[in-house]
Amino acid sequence: MLKKKIKGKLIVISSPSGAGKTTITKSLVSKKKNIELSVSLTTRSPRPNEVANKDYTFINIKTFKKLVAKKSFLEHAKVFGNYYGTLKKKINNKIRQNKTIILDIDWQGARLIKKQLPKITTTIFILPPSLKELKKRLTKRESNTNFINLRMSKAKKEITHWKEYDYVVVNDNLKRCISEIKSILNLLDKKPKYLQF
Repeated sequence: MLKKKIKGKLIVISSPSGAGKTTITKSLVSKKKNIELSVSLTTRSPRPNEVANKDYTFINIKTFKKLVAKKSFLEHAKVFGNYYGTLKKKINNKIRQNKTIILDIDWQGARLIKKQLPKITTTIFILPPSLKELKKRLTKRESNTNFINLRMSKAKKEITHWKEYDYVVVNDNLKRCISEIKSILNLLDKKPKYLQF
């Protein structure tokens, strides 16, 4: 039996909190270009503006740990005391449909996915213009000093992993940053990599 050539792609986008990752990933979704955003599972509570099964699928810790035991995740990690994960089955189904899937995950998840599916995974790291600007953006979003300090501490550690990524884009201008990432996606379309199923 001949193996089918699959043209689906995984685009992993990571950045420290406050660098604009969520806004950027949502802007890349396109029905015309067959690009979808992966919906992660999380054990944290929904924020006021979040929609279940659109922004995240919200589950309890017990259910999450059962899925871990069943090896249902392509990647999973604990971030700020909450668990996050990407379901293997969902991603595989999308790949078989030849879709381009955008994954908004951290460096830990990026490393795991790149290791498992290197042929079809491209990783992009978004850097803030500076740590000073990052702190300014976080302060606009949150007034809690402890929260900001915690995020800044984690951001400094996350930024040290930028060299592990295929591409690095600086978000000093949101419109330009999105345009640069779209150029990367267009380049990948011209030089497709295939997965044999």
